[in-house]
Amino acid sequence: MLNTKDFGEILKQHRFVTFSGVPCSFLNPLINYAINENAFIMANNEGDGVAIASGISLNSKQTGVVLMQNSGLSNALSPLTSLNYTFKIPILGFVSLRGQQGICDEPQHELLGTITDKILKTCQIDYDFLSPDINIAAKQVAQAEEIINQNKSFFFIVCKDTFDSVSLQAPHFHQIGEKYFIQKPTKPTLPQRLEALEVIDSLNNKNLIVLATTGKTGRELYEINDSQNYLYMVGSMGCISSFGLGVSLENDKKVIAIDGDSALLMRMGNMSTNAYYAKGNFCHICLDNQSHDSTGGQFSLSFICNLAQIAYNCGYKKVFYANNLEDFKNALVDFINCDEKTGATFIYLSIQKGSKKDLGRPKIKPYEVKERLQNFLQENGK
Repeated sequence: MLNTKDFGEILKQHRFVTFSGVPCSFLNPLINYAINENAFIMANNEGDGVAIASGISLNSKQTGVVLMQNSGLSNALSPLTSLNYTFKIPILGFVSLRGQQGICDEPQHELLGTITDKILKTCQIDYDFLSPDINIAAKQVAQAEEIINQNKSFFFIVCKDTFDSVSLQAPHFHQIGEKYFIQKPTKPTLPQRLEALEVIDSLNNKNLIVLATTGKTGRELYEINDSQNYLYMVGSMGCISSFGLGVSLENDKKVIAIDGDSALLMRMGNMSTNAYYAKGNFCHICLDNQSHDSTGGQFSLSFICNLAQIAYNCGYKKVFYANNLEDFKNALVDFINCDEKTGATFIYLSIQKGSKKDLGRPKIKPYEVKERLQNFLQENGK
């Protein structure tokens, strides 16, 4: 059995410092250790945990770590296959082996217990079964780092009773400060998404990182201005704000994550995580056209809910309901000028359906976008 604290120190030596994920009883000691170290970001699903860890890895100072039960591995497949693989952003993962043959476990884990390693292999993710011997485990971590240095993720499969117990030192406490919901009661004329993106681009500077969600948002931003501090998500629908949170936590620059209504609804649980952990350098934008625009314009279900009010209720410190492009720009300027201690900002803007005709696709490969952004961060400071 591993001494969890000693193993945690080994992880630190190899730049595995900050953790995210969803709790599992097999991983309980390692999760408690990370919480005690003030180094754990609680995700509401495993895919969000992967995206957060990926954002941490983007900064190159450390590699993000994700923890999950194997029953949640399927929740993580979208970002693992379309974010980590496509952008060549590596993370370290720990996945429990619930349903392991030979142990008594709950019936819902039976199938996953036999295919966890096969799922990782199918996804071309290198993995190993974590040894309960500290000396062997230390060598395994070093080997994992070698693979991660090749821009490939690595996962440890963790069997029952691998870690010795760790108690939480104290309940996690988060002080709730003042929140602001800013809305002007006017009937808006809906702008186009392209116009909203042009407003964002007009405020671009070396202290900004702009992350655009998958679909036509990233493609339109690319056509407006292919800036070195812009990243265009492909796939990983709904993960852009979790990814942005991870980037912002390890960075002093202002991070803007541009979401769409359909993507936001897909992983809406990440909103409470964003609100809880974000500093004043994180802004989550929702451009809502009430449709799945990039797949043919089918309706989304955003028309039945107030996404700005949901953001406020989730704990975002500043929520702006923009009725027009002027309101939208003013909200962005407020975020750019805000203090780091302010907390997360959310900006909502209703937009028209549809997009630019003959819209092209980025000619730069996703992993090249990542490398360019990393170079930007190195050249322009943290």
